[in-house]
Amino acid sequence: MFDLLKKKLKSLFQKDESEKKKKSKSSKKAKNKKEPKSSKKEKPIKSTEPKKAPKVEIIEKKESFFSKLTSRFTSSTITKPQIEELFNELELILLENNVSLEVVDAIKEELIKNLEGKEAKKDQIESKIKEALKDAISSVLREPEDLVSTIKNHQGIYKIIFFGINGSGKTTSLAKLAHYLKKNNISCVLAAGDTFRAASIEQLELHAKKLQVPIIKQTYGSDPAAVAFDAIKHAEKNNIKCVLIDTAGRMYTKENLIREMEKIIRVVKPDLKIFVGESITGNDATEQARIFSEAIGIDGIILTKADVDDKGGTALSVSYITKKPIYFLGLGQNYQDLKPFKKSLILDNLGLN
Repeated sequence: MFDLLKKKLKSLFQKDESEKKKKSKSSKKAKNKKEPKSSKKEKPIKSTEPKKAPKVEIIEKKESFFSKLTSRFTSSTITKPQIEELFNELELILLENNVSLEVVDAIKEELIKNLEGKEAKKDQIESKIKEALKDAISSVLREPEDLVSTIKNHQGIYKIIFFGINGSGKTTSLAKLAHYLKKNNISCVLAAGDTFRAASIEQLELHAKKLQVPIIKQTYGSDPAAVAFDAIKHAEKNNIKCVLIDTAGRMYTKENLIREMEKIIRVVKPDLKIFVGESITGNDATEQARIFSEAIGIDGIILTKADVDDKGGTALSVSYITKKPIYFLGLGQNYQDLKPFKKSLILDNLGLN
């Protein structure tokens, strides 16, 4: 995750050391080069050939983006035009890496706020800019509360419902979370609320069997709200702490399916509404999250396939657009491949920590 974005950001800050070394070696070589000593003194022979001009090795000094930028700083005060010049190239890098335009603008505003008018020595400007970029990116991310502590401290049954489009990894993420909660001594029951997609109930049953947790199901075509209601009753009767409710994957453009979600929410009254999206789909995942959030008011996000997303801008965009935290990142196919989200994870991956 973030491989391409990290490489491009690194190239902005990286000084071209290889060119410096090349210049240094060349200068040493020229300095140490001496005429060979001869044991006998010989009379010089006049050459009839025209003298050739001495060969001069021309070394082209390549400067990194930030070297060029800082060389233009004529005073110790950072100005808005200088920040905007810096941001022109940075903006393209962010957009190429699935960071939405709204987020790019927010990062730019934060950079201007943190840098404009600041005093800095010329050799400190690069580090000042890096620190300001770190703060700007950090400001667009939302960090979640500790879910394990929240559930354990909650009075009564804690109900979590999962939404997302087909193929986003919603059911698998639900199973991963069941494994995570079980590992943290929180009992749970699964509710097979996807009564529409073929084999969805069997898929969740298989997860329940592997995880050794109970599952509540009905037949295909049943009311998903009724399945969720039965799961809550089962939890109350058996002293189970958490209910994890699967729902049918749906396109966020289908109004009738959005209305169905609203009904489930009215019946269940969930404590946490999780949107599950694919990290690799970029701005499409961001738009999905926005519409789901507007329609049903999501509380948090799980981004799947983050391990194969070398761009990584989706995490920045989804968190900023919805103003909701990312709870987990899916990093593989195994149950344990669910990593709690922290801002530091993004900053480390971008080489800004």
